[in-house]
Amino acid sequence: MKKIICFILVFCAVFALVSITGVTAFAQGENTLNKNQDSKFGKYNSRSAFLVDYNTGNVLYERNADAKYPIASMVKIMTLNLVFEEINNGNLSLDEKIVISDNASGMGGSQMFLASGLEYTVSDLIKGITVVSANDASVALAEKISGSVDEFISLMNAKAKQLGMNDTMFVNVTGLPQEGQYSTARDVTKMMSNLIKNPKYFDFSTIFLEKYTHPDGRITELTNTNKLIRFYKGCDGGKTGFTNDAMFCLSATAKRDNTRVIATVMGAENSKIRNKEVGDLFNYAFANYKTVKILEKNCPIPTDIQIKNSKLEKINVAVDDDVYILAKKNEKGEYSTKVELLDNLKAPIKKGEKIGTIIVLNNKTNEIVKRVNLVTLEEINSKSYLDSLEKIMENWFLGV
Repeated sequence: MKKIICFILVFCAVFALVSITGVTAFAQGENTLNKNQDSKFGKYNSRSAFLVDYNTGNVLYERNADAKYPIASMVKIMTLNLVFEEINNGNLSLDEKIVISDNASGMGGSQMFLASGLEYTVSDLIKGITVVSANDASVALAEKISGSVDEFISLMNAKAKQLGMNDTMFVNVTGLPQEGQYSTARDVTKMMSNLIKNPKYFDFSTIFLEKYTHPDGRITELTNTNKLIRFYKGCDGGKTGFTNDAMFCLSATAKRDNTRVIATVMGAENSKIRNKEVGDLFNYAFANYKTVKILEKNCPIPTDIQIKNSKLEKINVAVDDDVYILAKKNEKGEYSTKVELLDNLKAPIKKGEKIGTIIVLNNKTNEIVKRVNLVTLEEINSKSYLDSLEKIMENWFLGV
């Protein structure tokens, strides 16, 4: 691709972009727990931890992040991913009703106490999974989407591969103990990051307490298993997990101003330690980093780009996604952007069509921070013969 480069925005005195990596504290797959000292967080005793900035994907901290362990009910993050995918694709709706099977209602462990033979909405089942980690609701939705739990598990593993979760294997939809099911702190964070792309998810994840009325009139009190929803400022989503093998796990997200982070902790001794370690990771992120939006999706960018044979002398362009940088507080830096246009651009061009790429550069290191598509904001029609003649006459009268 031939590069046609023009500087269009210069960002001076912006906080520097930094990505730091924590020290690995445990050997891969080690199952013993030892109390250790970390220079950032003091004592910790969970098996693994991972902290990432959501908007940029920058890793802020990791410890034993690729070690494979059982993750208990955090597998339901993938269950929810597939449910929202079906909704987004138009194959399922929130108000659609599902008849609960004997298999679903008979699930043990955490549940919302679904009654076999009754109809529940998809929305209510999502609520049960998100708030109280309901195994019965997970099975009911799996059966609805795939016809059987086994087929749904195949979808889970296929989606894991698609998301780059190469150290994960699902063998059930509930997280109940079963040989061969495992994941890592890094992979869990990937599927949580994908889940929170769905704005409707937060309608459920922010519920802390609700008295739910079943179709037959019974009332079940639903209390969110993620206590940080109530007790940590900015936390608005997450999924807990516990079994004897997995111990206490949590992947949660929190947002303050433009900065959203995801923290995952696996294998803590108890829920108090689990919550504290996730809270410590959040505190570290918000105390040291700030997310800055430097380009906004569909917001016109001033350029002098000209398109061959275009009826328009100048065209309106924008990026097709918001562009963020992660800046470390109290450290200044400079950023600039440049445009790389596609070769042989010529009208006509459809509205929203890609015509090039905007690259964000760190001027200190000359590193590429971000690439994003540059698209047209309007239809670019071809210049007609009359348009050309009119332009010639206009230039003649103006003496050009």
